[in-house]
Amino acid sequence: MKKIVLALAVGMGVAFSSFGQDFYSPGERDYWLQKAQEYLPELTERVVTPKGVVDIVGDASCFQGWKAVSSSSIQAFYERPLKSQSGVVLDFGDHLTGYFTIVVSPMNSTPDAPARIKFTFGEVPSELATPFDPYRGGLGRAWLQDETVTVMTVPDTITIPRRLAFRYVKVELLHAPNYEFTVSHASCKAVTSVSATPEPLPATVPPLIRDIDRVGLNTLKECMQTVYEDGPKRDQRLWIGDLYLEALANMYSFKQHGLTKRCLYLLAALADESGYLNASVFERPYPHPQAKQMLYDYALLYNVALKNYLEATGDRQTAEDLWKVAKRQLDIAAPYLQDNGLLDFEKANKDYWIFFDWRDGLHRETAFQGVTIYAYQQTLELAKLLGMEKEVAHLPGHIKRMTAAARKYLYDKKTGLFTGTANKQVSYTSQVWMILSGVATKAEAQRAIRALQTAKGVVRPGTPYAYHYYIQSLVDCGMEAEAKEALTGYWGGMVQKGADTFWEAYDPENDRLSPYGFFPINSYCHAWSCTPVYFIRKYPGIFQ
Repeated sequence: MKKIVLALAVGMGVAFSSFGQDFYSPGERDYWLQKAQEYLPELTERVVTPKGVVDIVGDASCFQGWKAVSSSSIQAFYERPLKSQSGVVLDFGDHLTGYFTIVVSPMNSTPDAPARIKFTFGEVPSELATPFDPYRGGLGRAWLQDETVTVMTVPDTITIPRRLAFRYVKVELLHAPNYEFTVSHASCKAVTSVSATPEPLPATVPPLIRDIDRVGLNTLKECMQTVYEDGPKRDQRLWIGDLYLEALANMYSFKQHGLTKRCLYLLAALADESGYLNASVFERPYPHPQAKQMLYDYALLYNVALKNYLEATGDRQTAEDLWKVAKRQLDIAAPYLQDNGLLDFEKANKDYWIFFDWRDGLHRETAFQGVTIYAYQQTLELAKLLGMEKEVAHLPGHIKRMTAAARKYLYDKKTGLFTGTANKQVSYTSQVWMILSGVATKAEAQRAIRALQTAKGVVRPGTPYAYHYYIQSLVDCGMEAEAKEALTGYWGGMVQKGADTFWEAYDPENDRLSPYGFFPINSYCHAWSCTPVYFIRKYPGIFQ
């Protein structure tokens, strides 16, 4: 069966190239897809049962205005007819990704008609208290986890076919028959590809850091399925940006590098016919890309992920197999490099999605210059590891010229801050990428970070994704105390607000921030949020 699926995948995966000249040969794509299939992980399974019944109670001091309060035992719920307690909420005690099952049983009379039950699954309490309809979000309504089941016969065992991500389950009786019945034996078959146990932190690690690490590990575990998923509730696919950060965290925790290898090959096999990487890909019903989903910064970060993988594993063969793909991503920037050394942001912004963060109003010109320099530097390092420097002999000159241009045109010596050429917006993201790329000296980096604290109208990060790079920039420029304070303040804030897993979007000043216009559609277990694991474990002298 696996061979049949692979053959179908290979055929479908390269079908688009038959209409034009493909940068990669069918043989290369077939080989990469075959290698990805070889590293398809086995999922581990465990059956988890609810810990009790909770009430979802409004509380303005809690995350998004709601909290779960213990109300009764799970056994008490099982023993009473559902009709008398419709709307009850089961608490599984932690975030789970998997398949939900219940048993329905008659009480004192013969069942003679169907019953209809609605299940609503929530990662956080607010999902069970906020009406989903009328739906106002910008993504597909069906991502929201509510399922209606018609029970034709009682007794019966019911398993929701859809894989779910949740901690809480609301059980509502929509259409009640004349007879009484109970719901019992609720369980979740939880799945993940994680099978290893990371080393425990030393006993001297402060409790908050320990909690942040625990929640980060849980976030990573839930997202490590048959690929590095961005979110097990919503999207459920492989994105390059999430792969990059998940792989970093995995290097210092579970160390299951085969999943990283699978994802690198899968992305290569499903690249656009131009040779440029699609930002996200799907595994089902067969491997295929989200066609024309081109993210400039994500494509370049693939090269960094490949270099990091080689350094972590010593797997030279994989790096050599995918070197052609990495080298091709460098060409993305070429049409935008101007004579003055600056990249033409306005032109690139018409051709690509240039991401960096979900923050509304963020001007990305400076970060665009920085991430390109950074990717060039990291790809040059990869080339040196592989003995391929001659193939990228142009990179040192480009790096030097682009760095000089950034310093000349994007740096304000009076304020110590980096801004754009036409848009003088001050943002964390602009400073971060000038620091990570080495455009800013250590002294300039520290000055810029401090200037952010007092400048007016500063655009702050809106997601843990952008905040990761901010923490890394603090580490890189030697602001170690500030890095620890930022990590404990930001991710610690989520922990203190009850996070079992870290969230896709988080603004300490706006709990209901959503990139999609409706906060219940947010992912509350999101891959790009797991990187405290990386920081805490890679830099113990700073964070432990």
